[in-house]
Amino acid sequence: MTSDLTSDLIALVPTYGLWLIAATTFLSCLALPVPSSLMMLTAGGFVAAGDLGLGDTLAAALGGAVLGDQAGFALGRSGGARLLDRIARHPRRAALIGRTEALMQRRGGFGIFLSRWLFSPLGPWMNFAAGAARLSWRRFTLAGVAGETVWVALYVGTGAGFAGNLTAAMDLLGSSLGFLAAGAVTLGLGLWLRQALRPPRG
Repeated sequence: MTSDLTSDLIALVPTYGLWLIAATTFLSCLALPVPSSLMMLTAGGFVAAGDLGLGDTLAAALGGAVLGDQAGFALGRSGGARLLDRIARHPRRAALIGRTEALMQRRGGFGIFLSRWLFSPLGPWMNFAAGAARLSWRRFTLAGVAGETVWVALYVGTGAGFAGNLTAAMDLLGSSLGFLAAGAVTLGLGLWLRQALRPPRG
């Protein structure tokens, strides 16, 4: 059924084009199961064929993604705080939540940037968490727009470069992003171990 839905959506691209691409990226940023990456690859193929303009396609995909991020952030800010307050009634959980919010304030921007494209399945949940943790809207927006720009450019550009050969484009992006993600995890673990093994001061 999922593949049928994906095929139906792809078939609508020539007709509804930019609106469909914007709607797909918007919904994906709210954790709805829509094939946004595949749709952008497909749109890139139509760009290569001359059926869609490159600038318009990039703007539509980016606009939908940024609006979706903002909606998720707003939902987290309006509803997430109440949930966190309820959980924080337990002293140990309150301490954990305090450390989580502090970490979000210090490192949240870079995490948001990576969750837009390198760890994209985490993106919608990061939106909610950032809103609930009261991360600065400006910081969230700057990191989000930067990351979404990378995401959109990667997928639309790859789709255009492979002229609609979706299988080859997906294989290339899957292996490349998997390699980058593995490298990022390895680097993060190395830094964590370095910090953990550092002798205490004083």
